[in-house]
Amino acid sequence: MMVRRSASLYVLLGGTLASLAGAASPLPLVIWHGLGDTFDNPGLQSVADLYTSIYPGASTHIIHLADDGGGDRKASYFGALHNQMDEVCTQLSSNPNLTSTLAPYGFHALGFSQGGLFMRGYVEACNLPKVHTLVTFGSPHNGISEFVKCKTTDWLCRTAFGWLNANKWSDWVQSNIVPAQYYRHPSPEEMQKYLESSGFLADINNERDEKNEKYRSNLGGLEGGLVLYKFDEDQVIIPKESVWFAEVVEDGQITWLTDRELYKQDWIGLKQLNAAGKLKFLKTGGPHMHITDELLKEVYTKYLWQPEGVVAQKVDGRKFNEKLMALAEPTIGDEREKYRGAAAQEPFLRVQH
Repeated sequence: MMVRRSASLYVLLGGTLASLAGAASPLPLVIWHGLGDTFDNPGLQSVADLYTSIYPGASTHIIHLADDGGGDRKASYFGALHNQMDEVCTQLSSNPNLTSTLAPYGFHALGFSQGGLFMRGYVEACNLPKVHTLVTFGSPHNGISEFVKCKTTDWLCRTAFGWLNANKWSDWVQSNIVPAQYYRHPSPEEMQKYLESSGFLADINNERDEKNEKYRSNLGGLEGGLVLYKFDEDQVIIPKESVWFAEVVEDGQITWLTDRELYKQDWIGLKQLNAAGKLKFLKTGGPHMHITDELLKEVYTKYLWQPEGVVAQKVDGRKFNEKLMALAEPTIGDEREKYRGAAAQEPFLRVQH
């Protein structure tokens, strides 16, 4: 007698086998760059290359908002962030390396500067495909209260910040100038305008009266957690404590995350993450976005969980140092030269726990 098996059984078995096959595959890595940077920056490619050197066979994806570097850099200054978020959601959901049944655990995400804030926004508002672990470097999670100065030769930056300084709370600026959409000043007058007009941050931080439960559920449900790196000498993100969700008032008094209503009422899931031991506040020496291979290797091997059977390879990462220096913000390009020589000799950043 011939045994007949239903089509649904074959689908079930196929899905199970695919999951088992994927169990020994490294999780993909997705990277989102910062203000004034481009997806084709050699430094970003070096970040991706270091990951695949440590985890052979891993796939990587660098988020882009244009087909060329110039257009992508422009999009880091100009555009409506909620529209850009939709575009990135579509971009990632169409990447077979992130959506395949061979990637059942989701992907790891790495966000640099404002890219880390936007990657968190992706987790809260979309998260399909899902993020397993999110690591951010120098990201303004509680916004910025001052704007960085542009180089005199950087017309793109000067144009954007010219509009921003003219009327930061206008509907046009809050829909078109990217840094304006995460501006947040703690004074009572500015906070009122922020809650009424913010084009992105007030929403994604769930600070308005009507809360979005999806934001809390998605971020609080990160399986691998949220890792927040602060640069001790950061002079680009003002205040630098913003990267840890801290509130800093004009007299310099700091209200840390756990003392804020954002945390106490768990508006975006941070309390849930912390209770599960999945929220980490880390710092490193140096100015904004000065990162070495040694720091990245620690992140990749210590905080980016891999399925059983995936073993980290030992890598001599010094060849990546020079390219990594290209990650420094364009607005502090002169500072980059100060550290370039040291990078060629030995790692100049150390994680401080």
